[in-house]
Amino acid sequence: MAILIPGIGSCTFASGGERRFAERLEAKLEDDYYCWYDVPVGLSNGHPDFIVLHPRRGLLILEVKDWKRDTIINIDKHHALIHVNGQQQEIRNPLEQARGYAESLVNVLQKDAQLTINSGRETGRLRFPWSYGVVLTNITRKQFDDGGLEAVIPSQRVICRDEMGESVEPEEFQRRLWEMFNFRFKSTLTLPEIDRIRWHIFPEVRIPQRQVDLFADTPPDLMQVMDMQQEQLARSLGEGHRVIHGVAGSGKTLILGCRAERLAHGANKPILVLCYNESLARRLARTMADRGLEGKVHTRHFHQWCRTQLVAYNAGLPALAGEGANPSVFFDAMVDRVIRNVDSGIIPRAQYDAILIDEGHDFRPEWLKLVVQMLDTRTNSLLVLYDDAQSIYGGERKKKFSFKSVGIQAAGRTTILKVNYRNTDEILRFARDVAQGILKPQEADDDGVPLLSPQSAGRVGPAPQVIKLPTLRNEAEFIVRRLQEAHRNGTPWHDMAVIYRHYHPVGKAVLGALRGFGVPVIYFRDATFAPNEDAVLAVTMHSCKGLEFPLVAVAGVETLAEGKERPPEEARLLYVAMTRATRELLVSGVAVAG
Repeated sequence: MAILIPGIGSCTFASGGERRFAERLEAKLEDDYYCWYDVPVGLSNGHPDFIVLHPRRGLLILEVKDWKRDTIINIDKHHALIHVNGQQQEIRNPLEQARGYAESLVNVLQKDAQLTINSGRETGRLRFPWSYGVVLTNITRKQFDDGGLEAVIPSQRVICRDEMGESVEPEEFQRRLWEMFNFRFKSTLTLPEIDRIRWHIFPEVRIPQRQVDLFADTPPDLMQVMDMQQEQLARSLGEGHRVIHGVAGSGKTLILGCRAERLAHGANKPILVLCYNESLARRLARTMADRGLEGKVHTRHFHQWCRTQLVAYNAGLPALAGEGANPSVFFDAMVDRVIRNVDSGIIPRAQYDAILIDEGHDFRPEWLKLVVQMLDTRTNSLLVLYDDAQSIYGGERKKKFSFKSVGIQAAGRTTILKVNYRNTDEILRFARDVAQGILKPQEADDDGVPLLSPQSAGRVGPAPQVIKLPTLRNEAEFIVRRLQEAHRNGTPWHDMAVIYRHYHPVGKAVLGALRGFGVPVIYFRDATFAPNEDAVLAVTMHSCKGLEFPLVAVAGVETLAEGKERPPEEARLLYVAMTRATRELLVSGVAVAG
């Protein structure tokens, strides 16, 4: 069965004929066929009806028409005059329409030297076949021939109604598709080449080398894209409430970004993106701003959003606690005030067309219940991303948690993502070993919260480095020398992060050493923090969630090298911190006496 993106159940087909043809593609093509229906491409001239890609056949663009024979008044090689709802309408010949899409895509792909022939008479041409054609879902082959349509649409470039019926053999259906090509493929597209094609055609599926470069237009040397499951999920999420349970590094935030952009284009009210982590909120906000969506997509961390609501509706802020007081008391009071003002009608409900929640595992049940009320029930579009292994707040409060209890109606609309794409196999195995006590898989029904054990995508890299130093000063200076070495070898400063449990004393010592040796560094709470600044990020374990860097140093982990048992909360924090590293991981601590 072919992979169809979006899934049939999530498509809004323009006609019954398009649905039938989508069903035939899915049923009559094998697993190595990739098919896209009405998906935006990297062009400015519309959406092809169908794109079909096969590693041994090539790229095929298809335009589908539900015309009957008497729909066509007149047609030539460039235009068609047709009956539409009792009126005459002139449109492009559908074959010319398909040709235009195909040639525009080819022009884009031919700019990639790795997809073109690099010697001989055909230098610069694509090294795989491409073609285009038309599907006439309500005109038989006999009607096509008798009507003389071959004069304006070559016979081999058409699939007719009786050639796409449910009883047609798969081999015959496929033969009709590939007769549209002028030549055969002499080799097979590799998976990296298929990914390069997808990278160029579908900008939405690009995975940046750095998260802040999510929508960069300049092709990097190493192109990365969502895998097919991620893309199908991102494009197939329908309306209603949806929950994605995904392990660290499974692409949850990438799917959220893709989803937010798609929803924003048709929204009347703003789209709200919420997360718990302030650092992640800044990066997500920057991504949306870079796409010109800042006015349509409001990205906030939860307490920032609460404060905005209280100020906007003149509901008043709680009194600030005195010096030395626990700031969580103020934050709890602020949330409570928002809840009470929503209940009393001072803060209105239904403010957003869609709400997307990253780090849902860090939201208290009462927070989720509050946020759900902000969703306009006419659109009712809610997406919650969840990973219980990264839940580092309020474990006791969540023991009896269910989504239904907070108003999230996602039963039957949940998805599981188990594959970790972020980390190398070496880093992931190391992180799992450290956190093994919290990663024992637990099943749950659609309304509950499963605990998932991550599976490696198979990337390889250097083994994590574990270092014990005599003093904190020695540790901080060792980290500085390691980062300087990486920078001399070509790693930009912004591809590095130092993560620690507490600012005092570890974070303060590391920041002091970095600045003392002239390494550009950003403290994550700095108001001037810019995600694209070329500097090392210094951040706490609590605030690093959702971020990733090629090189990560986790500092102040004294008990790790000693093999001491860690409380579950500490194990979760370590797991979160270590899984921020995409390529290299350094774990350091001060040797414990005795």
